Amino acid sequence: MAKPKLKNRPSSTANAAAGAAGDARRIGKTVMDSAQQIWLAGLGAFAKAQSEGSKLFESLVKEGSALDAKTRKFTEAKVDEARGNIEQTLGQVRERSQETWDKLEKVFEDRVSRALGRLGIPSHDELSTLTRRVEELSREVRKLGGKPAAPAKKAAAKKATTKKRAAQ
Repeated sequence: MAKPKLKNRPSSTANAAAGAAGDARRIGKTVMDSAQQIWLAGLGAFAKAQSEGSKLFESLVKEGSALDAKTRKFTEAKVDEARGNIEQTLGQVRERSQETWDKLEKVFEDRVSRALGRLGIPSHDELSTLTRRVEELSREVRKLGGKPAAPAKKAAAKKATTKKRAAQ
């Protein structure tokens, strides 16, 4: 038996090659179109950046100034707070040191007073009491008709002069 003849059809590989070439052309055209659009977008961005660049710069300067002012306010607030804390602490230290000096002064006065007392030197209060008593006695003597008494200082000076003469 004889084999039946098939009609001539173009080979499937030829069809595939022709289809692939068409696809490649379409893909190539798409790539070229995309590249063209990217190029145009880049040119547009460059033109926009040139025209709006100064506006952007001014906007950035404005934002920078606002941030600077905000930072300065914050810093000044912190400095003022620190200054207040330091002044408060300094006040407490001054107060404590004044108290310490007052205590030291009191201790010194007490010791000097005790040392003078041991040496037989009268205190200020004792001298004041003694001066009042001398004045009272002088008034009493005047009432009785005697001569007025010489002030205590002159009498002490006369005694000193007398002692010097006796020593010579």
